Formats: sequence, C-alpha cells, structure tokens
Amino acid sequence: MKFFYLFFAFFWCILSASGQDGVERPVERWERFEVTLPGPRTGNPFADVNLSAEFSNGTEKVKVAGFYDGSGQYKVRFMPQKTGKWKYLTTSNSKSLNGKKGTFTCVEPGKDNHGPVQVADTYHFKYADGKRYYPFGTTLYAWTHQPEGLEEITLKTLANAPFNKVRMCVFPKYYSHVENEPPYYPYVKTSEKKDAKGKIKFQWDYSRFEPAFFQHLEDRIDDLKKLGIEADVIVFHPYDKGHWGFDSLGKENDLKYIQYLTARLASFRNVWWSMANEFDYVKTKPRADWDVYTKAVVDADPYGHLCSIHNGSVYYDNWKSEFTHVSIQNGSAVEDFGRATLLRDVFFKPMVYDEVCYEGDLQQRWGHLSGEEMTEAFWQGVIAGTYVTHGETYQNEGDTIFWAKGGRLIGSSPARIGFLRKILEEAPGPLELSDPWKDHHTSRADSSYYLVYLGKNMQPEWQFSLPRKGGPRAGRKFKVEVIDTWNMTVDVRPEVFEIAETSDYRIYDKKRTSIRLPVTPYLALRIKEYRE
Repeated sequence: MKFFYLFFAFFWCILSASGQDGVERPVERWERFEVTLPGPRTGNPFADVNLSAEFSNGTEKVKVAGFYDGSGQYKVRFMPQKTGKWKYLTTSNSKSLNGKKGTFTCVEPGKDNHGPVQVADTYHFKYADGKRYYPFGTTLYAWTHQPEGLEEITLKTLANAPFNKVRMCVFPKYYSHVENEPPYYPYVKTSEKKDAKGKIKFQWDYSRFEPAFFQHLEDRIDDLKKLGIEADVIVFHPYDKGHWGFDSLGKENDLKYIQYLTARLASFRNVWWSMANEFDYVKTKPRADWDVYTKAVVDADPYGHLCSIHNGSVYYDNWKSEFTHVSIQNGSAVEDFGRATLLRDVFFKPMVYDEVCYEGDLQQRWGHLSGEEMTEAFWQGVIAGTYVTHGETYQNEGDTIFWAKGGRLIGSSPARIGFLRKILEEAPGPLELSDPWKDHHTSRADSSYYLVYLGKNMQPEWQFSLPRKGGPRAGRKFKVEVIDTWNMTVDVRPEVFEIAETSDYRIYDKKRTSIRLPVTPYLALRIKEYRE
C-alpha cells in the first residue's frame, strides 16, 4: 500500500506539471505555470503545512509560495518572465511535498499576450513587451459575488465596452444597492443564526480559507484577461458594517489572508494590487498598519505587479516606494482645467483618478453625474497627462446597478469614453501638458502632435497658437481636425498652417490664421504635422 501511494503521488506530480496526458506543454512568457501535488488532508492544511518552490533558469532564481487548494491538493504557481528551460524544486515541512522537482519550457508570448502592465516614463504605463497601455477603467466592486447568470451578462457587456481595467473587491460588499449574500464566502462558515431582529449573524473559522471562493475569483480574473482587461484587485474595503466581519479580522488574520491571496494571484499577469478602497474609512485598521500590509503584499509578489492604495477623505503617503502609482478619489480634480495635474506634480507617479463620482441617477451626490459630466472628467484627466476611471450608478432592472453588481451599461458616457480611448491610442505617445503653468488646454505627445481641449467653452473661432515650450521650429507645417467629443465626429479642415519665427511664449501661424468653429461645447482640436 505504501508503494502504491508513493507511485500515485509521483504519477500525480508528473500529470499536474506536464498535463493530464503526461506531455510537457510549453508555457508562454508571462503566462501561468502550475504544479499540483497531493498532500496531507488531516489537521489544518492551511495552518500546518508550508510549501514553496524555487524556479531557476540558470541565470536567475525566483522563490514563490505555494498554497492549499482543498481536497488534498497543494499548488505552486509561477509566471516566467524569460523564455527558455526552467526547473523547480519544492520545499515543505511535509515529506510528501518536499523535494519535488520538475522542468518546463517557456516560449515566446502569443499576439494577445503583452505581459503585465508596468510604469513607464514616470507618469504613464506600458506592458512588459513595450506596448503602450492607457488605463480606461470602470468600477465593478462586487461583480464576482453575484449569481452566475449576472456575472456572464457582465462579461458580455465588458466585451463590447471600451474599458481595459476593472476595479473589483476580493471580499463581498454590504452596502447600499448591494446587500445580497454571495454564492461563495472566503472562510469556512461555522454557524449562521438570526438574532432577535431577524438579522443573520455569521461565525467563521479564520484559520481555514474556502478554496471555492478563491477559485471562482480566479476564474473571473482569467475571464477578464481573455478580454484584455486588467483586474485592479481591492484587497480590503470598509463596506461590511459588521455583517460578515471581513473588515475586522485582526492584524494576524489580515496578514494570513494576504499571504494566501498573493500566493494564489501573484502569477496572474493582469492583476494589480489595490490595498484598499477608501482606506481611511476602514476604522478597524490603524493607519500605521497599512504600511505593514502593503509591504506584505509587495514582498510576497516576486513579479512587481502594480500597487496602489485608494483614499476616502484623506490621502495616504503615495510617495512611498511600495506604491507604483497613485489611485485617487477626488471629483473636483477633473471638474475644470489646471487641477488634475497638480497632484501628479506632488507625487511624481502615474495618476489615476479612480473615483470622480459616477454617471447615474442615485440620490447620493456621488452617484448622479450626467453622461456629459462623466465624459468631461475623462477629457480633463487625459489632457492633463493623468487617467480617469468610470462608474455607472443608474438603477437598472432588478436593482443591478453596474457600479455595484455589474450587468448591462445603459449610460451615455461609455461610447464617448471609447471614442477618447481611440484618439489617445492613435497618438504617437502619451500626452503631457505643453505648458502646465499657463496653458491647461493644450497637451502634446511630441512636437508633431497636439491635442487642444476646449471643454464647455463655446467660441466661434480658434487662432492657430501653441505653447513655445518644446514646440516645432519655424517652417514646419500642420493641419487641424475639429473633434466633437460628444457627437464623436472628426472634421478634417483643409487649411495648412506654417510655423512662424517666434520671440515670446507662443507659436503662431505665419499668417495668424484662424478657423471657424461650431458654437457647441466639448470640442477638441487635433493638430498634426503635415508633410506634402
């Protein structure tokens, strides 16, 4: 019997590492390689068994933590960042898991695999393969805690939406318009009772995770990856109100949760870490603990995924090195010109305004932006060299408010946001304000490409004029396109403008030419070098 068990364990290891037919399958660069091993079921495998593995390719070594996935199965996941032959060796306090060896081959990525997103050029982002990434996010806090049918509708909506990033909570949310019980819970439930008022009271075994909860979360993150969408995973949030108690686990359990979560998710190339949504509203966690939690996440992630922390009323210390970018809640920053760039110049990191209020019809002041206001917020952010996240809070059929539960989009801003995304992705590079001190309407990718946003201002004409700083030399020629950002039209004007010699802070056309504009709000001008 002992021989049979050892043979079964060895055979299972080979199948898990190589595929069910025993054939080694190559793994794309930045994809996920997984080893599954049979191990102890007795006692508490989550607490009693330690498992890690070292992956090496001859020039570098990467150590990753393993985890218990239930039903006597233990897993180690790895995201190779270099092609070639890799080998691994496990380490465990369990004899049946210790010293397991194997190899796999990492090959070049497929056409839709650009790797994880990284910071580029101080204020912007690129995929690991160098392709530019411009975050156009949306908010779906509790979408993975809904019935399967609704989740599938959400995925179909996202497949036809312009968004390439989703903000989403790990823990379920108990808040206005999202008070349903989720299909899965993150911990093993020990009791469920109703108090005298009929309110359900739960008891949990915080030493035992519920693998089905995390498996479901992983499936949905993979679904987003197939759609080219980054999962901005919110590790903690304050929207529990004592209903489940997941916001008040205590520091020791919080750190165990972080260890388990990162072991499971760090190998997913489309994962970002958001330490919290509205961290300052999580009253059960002292401010100083957020440094401890953030360091725990960063130290447990050998791949350096993007990491931020989101504020409510008070900003966190976003300048700290663990944070790769800044995630801000501040609607006023994108209500008018010259505001969005100010915080960027404080933190010197990519600035993502992840909550600027939402398009919808809720009574709360944060939930009733018009489509025009939501679209305007995106343009204000992009012109300033920053980025903005969308949310929709219309009360849809069945109370499936998109921002909370997902479902279908019914607002007018997503199409206009998609139009802006196309404009930005067609530019030769990310935008920066040309003259951040004096001109908050004019942004540039380089001296051959400018985007001027007029916003709500309605003017009958525009005289060709650009900031001198970093501008084109005399003699270069340009053409102008008038963009109606709301009606999503582009009018290519026939005039050709030639740059004159300049001696002040502005650049003009030799003839000081002006063009007529339709007297309507939300116009933009795309100015591109013209070569005959």
